[in-house]
Order: sequence, then C-alpha cells, then structure tokens
Amino acid sequence: MFDMVTKDDLLAAIKARHSVRNYKEQPLGEDVVSKLREKIEELNREGRLHMQLITDEPKGFSGIFAYGKFSGVSNYVVIAGVKDETFDERVGYYGEALVLYAQALGLNTCWAGLSYKKVPNTYVLAPGEKISCYISIGYGETQGVASKSKTPQQVSNVTAETPDWFAAGVDAALLAPTAVNQQKFHFEYIAPAQPGEPATVKADKGFSIIGYTRIDLGIAKYHFELATPPDAFRWA
Repeated sequence: MFDMVTKDDLLAAIKARHSVRNYKEQPLGEDVVSKLREKIEELNREGRLHMQLITDEPKGFSGIFAYGKFSGVSNYVVIAGVKDETFDERVGYYGEALVLYAQALGLNTCWAGLSYKKVPNTYVLAPGEKISCYISIGYGETQGVASKSKTPQQVSNVTAETPDWFAAGVDAALLAPTAVNQQKFHFEYIAPAQPGEPATVKADKGFSIIGYTRIDLGIAKYHFELATPPDAFRWA
C-alpha cells in the first residue's frame, strides 16, 4: 500500500499532521524504512540536499539537548547540504515533502532546529556540507494537536475577488509547521497581465528574532503548491 501515496493522500496529510514530540517504543518496519529511504533519495536529487534517515538511535534527542520535551525518539532525519542563498528554503520545501509523505505512511514527525545533539558516526557530511536541522520520525504516543493560527488576511492579500485556488493555497500554508508557530510568511496574488496567462504569486518571509523564516517559507510554499492547480500560477 505504501507504493500508492497520491496527491490526495498528501493533501489529507496536511490536515492530519501535527507536531509530535513523544513516541512509542515501536520500531519502523523494514518496508517503511525502505520507502522512506527511497523517498529521501528522490528528494535529495530534486532539492540538492543530503537528508539521511537514522534509525534505532536514541541519543540524538536525549538528555539536556531535548529542548521541547521530546521522548522516545529513536528515529530521525538529518538534513544537511551545501549552504547558499537558497539552502534554507530548499530545506523547508523538500523536508516538508518528506514530512507529509511520512504522515501518509502512518508516521508522526516534528521539525527540530535546536532540540537535538549531533551523535558521532550516525551521519555523513560531504566537503562543504552543513547540518541545518533534524526531523524526529516514528509512531507517536498521540497524533498531536492543532496550533493556533493566523487568519488568511494576516498572511496574504486574499479577498472575495482573488481566485478560489489562491484561497485554498493560503489555507494550506496556514497549516504548515513553523518555528514556535510564528507564521512569518506572506503570499501575494498578482493578476495576469494578459488573458490566458497564469497569475503570479509572490511569497515573502517576514522578520523574526527567532529566525528560521526561510525554512518556514519553504515549508509554507510546499503546502501552497500542493493545494493549488499546477498551471494556475507561477512564482514571482
């Protein structure tokens, strides 16, 4: 059944997925691990990243480094790559593609920017690569809870006159996980200059003293794209 993760499955995962920090002592099955590694290889190629699945390793989210009250984490994804001006956004975009795929497989996840420690000999870095963040992954004690959200008008120029697909994209973006739920992103609909041309959508990050806004923007853009027709718009 894991071969059949569809776009509808990913759209359902957007609504079902919440951050989960407490996990059962339940190992990932061989089939699940195989599918995750296969997906990671695909996303690494597309996103020019070096994501790595670490399994049966309990130290990465243990002890004083487990900020955010993580427990039971023995599987996680290390996201690394060569840093450039697009790196953080790619981390968010392709990392979230993996997160939603994992949710569709029946797993739970949580993005972690500070809550981990680097355990020697668990990952490999090529020359010039840096670690951006980790994602915990496994079977949660619960399915998590929804976070408080901003309104579409606070994060976009959506109105009664903008297309329904734009509103759907904004709604999906508002379900995206962001650092401490800051939702510091903004989507602007720009009408096509000529009939028959696609519209333009401008996506920007806001300012935050916490940081992570470029990663958050990448995550939100992935959600937006999933919820909108592929030929409806182009990114500014």
